Amino acid sequence: MAQIDYFFTPLSPYTYLAGTRLEQIAAQSGADITYRPILLAKVFEATGGVALPQRHESRQAYRFQDLARSAAMEGLAINLRPAHFPTNPVPASCAIIAAQDAGGGNLGALCHSLCRAVWAEERDISQDEVIAACLTAAGFDAGLATSGMLSGVDVLERNTQDAIKAGVFGSPSYVVGDQVFWGHDRLAHLAAHLG
Repeated sequence: MAQIDYFFTPLSPYTYLAGTRLEQIAAQSGADITYRPILLAKVFEATGGVALPQRHESRQAYRFQDLARSAAMEGLAINLRPAHFPTNPVPASCAIIAAQDAGGGNLGALCHSLCRAVWAEERDISQDEVIAACLTAAGFDAGLATSGMLSGVDVLERNTQDAIKAGVFGSPSYVVGDQVFWGHDRLAHLAAHLG
């Protein structure tokens, strides 16, 4: 059975645009997914990425065009300038880690719900009540929003280092063995690889 290491931040608009297609691909191919939230700023720092405010104005303008077109193609609502972006992704990332450890709910739905909160619902995913609502909607205990933060941060750091070692430089990234698939628009490539 194939193993997909899914490296991402719930703050990324492109993670949001992936929707739940990863879960559909995994189900069709019989693959397992390990959800591995990362600290994207540290990945950028290690791999030569440039933080959004430091990018040339043409790159920033293109990003808005690309996000609008991609959202339309995916049939997803998007606010290109959300009220709570950027925000601290660590609490939401730790909640995802805790939920994966706890089991019993729908991790794909949780991740998409957190992304949708930022990019379509004007909610702040650094806030416990927002995380708790997303956990509950995905079938998890709302208490996971505040439990296990210390261990979650340790896992988040480890995931980040593992991502860098695997050749990841952006979010979302899907790693199968030595193959890296970067971006929501490479999910078809992932499906073909697993197929």
